[in-house]
Formats: sequence, structure tokens, C-alpha cells
Amino acid sequence: MKKSLFIIIALSFAAVSCNNKNQNLNADVEIPVSVQDASLKSIEEYVNTSGTAFPIGQILVKSEITANYFLEKNPRTGKAWQLNDKVKSGDLIARLEDQQYINDIKLETTQLNLELTASQLAQQQSLFEKGGVTLFDLKTAEINKANAKSALVSANLSMAKTRIIAPIDGVIVELPYYTQGTRVNTGSDIVQIMDYQMMYMNVQLPEKYVSVIKPDQLVKLTNYTIPKDTIIGNITQLAPAINADTRTFPGTIQIHNPKYLLLPGMFVKADIVVNHKDSVIVIPKSIILARQRGKTIFVIDRGGLASERIIKTGIENLTDVEVTAGLTKNERFVTVGFETLSNRSKVKIIK
Repeated sequence: MKKSLFIIIALSFAAVSCNNKNQNLNADVEIPVSVQDASLKSIEEYVNTSGTAFPIGQILVKSEITANYFLEKNPRTGKAWQLNDKVKSGDLIARLEDQQYINDIKLETTQLNLELTASQLAQQQSLFEKGGVTLFDLKTAEINKANAKSALVSANLSMAKTRIIAPIDGVIVELPYYTQGTRVNTGSDIVQIMDYQMMYMNVQLPEKYVSVIKPDQLVKLTNYTIPKDTIIGNITQLAPAINADTRTFPGTIQIHNPKYLLLPGMFVKADIVVNHKDSVIVIPKSIILARQRGKTIFVIDRGGLASERIIKTGIENLTDVEVTAGLTKNERFVTVGFETLSNRSKVKIIK
């Protein structure tokens, strides 16, 4: 009996000793973490919206006469005009030829008639000053010259219909194909040009932001086809009334697109910058833990342990947040591995 009791006591001491060794071993475990030094940065707060981008200028040029069609060459490439070519106002895109139409205009006759009436008016003015003709004769000469001038303007306008000129700077987005010399009818589409170095988009903004969003605020725009590029814009118009059905108010964003990165009709995500701060401590939102006592992060203290720290925050966006209290410049905070930490945990910094 005594021998059995002795064995039980011995085993108990062994078990206790084993547990103490395991606890000491656990206490010495270092949890691998990545850290980052707190530094001063800038941060922006956004209101997110989206919409479709439209060109600031677009025009569809149609034939105003029935005539034979001839596509011209792009003077900058030496090749016939084609889709996506950039044009300048005044570029000749195509010619429309019809000899009967040109004969009917009588441009040369009209020009000569203006020269004749101008000469007659000068003669009548000279005679009138000498008393050689009446005021009626002088006024008649003035009317004849004015009529001749109007006829020449009309003739030039008619001749202009035979030349398809780019009316704006832009890009060719539509260019229907016609065989050279094909006869096209009045009203036929010839070319569509869009100017989208400047664009705009209409947006519907939630009512709660009516006091936050203001004209001229900076807007940063992105599209999935250009993930590495951010296009800059600004708020140009805001409606002063709320839509009672949608609880939104409309606005317009002007988009600066000098490199033609955005294309007309693209769906665009827009971040309206409503707040901006420079030289503040900024950390990733993802590392903040929501505790009952407040927001916390893990900071590496002087002893190399991870201490849980309550912080206060300021402005934020989708990824980052400003820290207004609880973290100072150059302190190291944990960015990876914080999920498994407890206060005063031993850590092994791997990055």
C-alpha cells in the first residue's frame, strides 16, 4: 500500500514538472510578424461615385449635296483618312464633285460682277462729289455692290458644300466606306469627329454629402482598362435640389484626358476628394482591431514585445486612416501577424 502511494505521488510530481516545462516553452515562443515605422504622410478622404464618360465635343458631318465622293489623305501620315486618326479644325476630309452643281454656282461670274459693281460705285462717288450724278444714282450703285457681295458670299457657301472640312479638333470615330467616285446622296453620313481630350460625366450623389461636395473639388478617376493610370477631373456643376424619389442630387464632373486614355462611353469610377491632410501619421485600416475599449493596434515596445495600443483616428479612405492619438512618429507597428498576438507577446520580426 505504501509502495503504491509513493508511486502515485512520484507520478504527480513528474506531471507537474512536465506542465511547467511546457508553459515555459510556450512563454518563450516568438510569433513571426512584419512591422512598419510610423511616418508622416498625406491622406485624402473620398466620396466614391461612378458614371459614363462623354466627349466634350462631337459632330457628325453629312453631305449637303448629291455628288461623287472622294476621300482625301491625312497630311500628317500621307495615307487616306481612317478611323482613330486625329484631325485638326480645317483639315480636308473628303471632296464631293458634281460639274453641273459647280456650273450652276457661277462663282467666277459672281466674283467679276462684284468687281464691276465696286468699280461703278467708285465712279459714282467721284461724280457725286463733283455734282455730276444725283444721290439716287449713288445709292443705286451702293445697292448693286451690296447685292453682288451677297451673291458672292452665297456662291462661296455653295462651293464649300463640295469640301468636307473638319469643323473641330478631335478624333475620327466614324468613317463610312464609299468607293472613290461613288455618288452619295444629300444627307449621307460622311465622318463623325469627337473631341475627348476634355470629357464630362454626369453623376448622382447621395443626399448625405450635400454639405461636403463643392464645385471645383478635385476628382480622381479610374477605369479597369487603365489600372495603373489615374485621370484628373474636377466638379463643375452641382444641382441645388434633392430628388425626392432617389434622395440624390445631380452633379457634373469635367475630366482632363490629354493622353486619350479614357474613351467615349467608358464606365468610370470617380473619387471626389473632400478632405486632404499633409504630414500626418497614416496606417492601413486593415491592421486596426475593434475592441470593446476602442480601436487598437499592436506596437513593438522598447523591450521588443508587442503591446496592444488604443488609438484615435481621423480622416480615412478605403485603405488608409489617419492616427490622431496613440501612435507617434518612428514607432513600429505590426502589419502582418497581429491576428495571433496578445498583449506583451514575444515576436520575431521577419520584415
